[in-house]
Amino acid sequence: MKKNIVLIIISLLCAGLSYSQNVSITKTGTTAASFLKIGVGARTIGMGGAFTAVANDLSAIYWNPAGLGRLPTSQVSFNHIDWIAGVKYDNAAAAIAVGEIGTIGLSFTTMNVGDMEVTTTDMPEGTGEMFSAGGTLIGLSYAKNLTDKFSIGFNVKYVREDIWNMRAQTIALDIGTLYTADILNGVNIGADMSNFGTKMRMVGRDNRVLIKTGAGGQNIVNAEYELGSYDLPLIFRVGLATDILRSENNRMTVAVDAIHPNDNTEYVNSGLEYTWANIVSLRAGWKSAYERGSEQGLTFGGGIEYSLASQMDFVLDYAYMDFGRLKPVHYFSFGLKF
Repeated sequence: MKKNIVLIIISLLCAGLSYSQNVSITKTGTTAASFLKIGVGARTIGMGGAFTAVANDLSAIYWNPAGLGRLPTSQVSFNHIDWIAGVKYDNAAAAIAVGEIGTIGLSFTTMNVGDMEVTTTDMPEGTGEMFSAGGTLIGLSYAKNLTDKFSIGFNVKYVREDIWNMRAQTIALDIGTLYTADILNGVNIGADMSNFGTKMRMVGRDNRVLIKTGAGGQNIVNAEYELGSYDLPLIFRVGLATDILRSENNRMTVAVDAIHPNDNTEYVNSGLEYTWANIVSLRAGWKSAYERGSEQGLTFGGGIEYSLASQMDFVLDYAYMDFGRLKPVHYFSFGLKF
């Protein structure tokens, strides 16, 4: 079994390395459904997005679904992000352990840019019509602990983008692994590949046109513009995490992730979390270090976990992320463990 675990981890590492050979070339802005790259979870962002090898709460659905297999309780969570340019991003998730079968999770995400005026070259001040654009994700997750040290998890996701009367949709797959090595206080090694799926192409009545043909343009033919198809933002992550301090009332976790996306250069996320008495947590990190053209950087945040009943805890987290020349981003999360 140990040999098989090592082979799985090596295979994932080799896949990521082989995929990242052309590191000098970036394809920024060439993928569809870019909202899939917005990280989920205020706790995780407070740690700089370094969560692939931590993955011990519901945000593991996004960062590494293998971590769902290690959740000590059933959980629900809700996340809200005031993203840049007035974009609103919301996520809800739930997970429950089903005996020896494993852990099953469900997630729902929406992104909306709000209403905007329709303008044309003839009516640059607006036609009086309004349109909106956004994205939707519905995901089903499954994770299982194959041994007491090795876990594996999967997400199957329906992804959709909309703009006015046009839409694009596809199915995507995530796969993650998590292994704990007997080093120091235990070193977690995580690997995850997200958003593996078919290309997306916008379809709908807004790309339909009427073409006049024949003598004098008397014949009218219905036609459509042929729009391009674009890859999903495929992301490969490898991470390490360990507790450098662990006592009855104190714990400090450090984590680092190396990430390779298919539409930019490689980058590194790093962060730490200090928790007192399993109640109050403080976090800090650095997101997207070494990524070409990135405006992301310093992150910090905190959270509390309060017992509402003998078997129910309430969790509230906040995170701040610096976005360079753009306005900072604020993350809010709350949830229940039961």
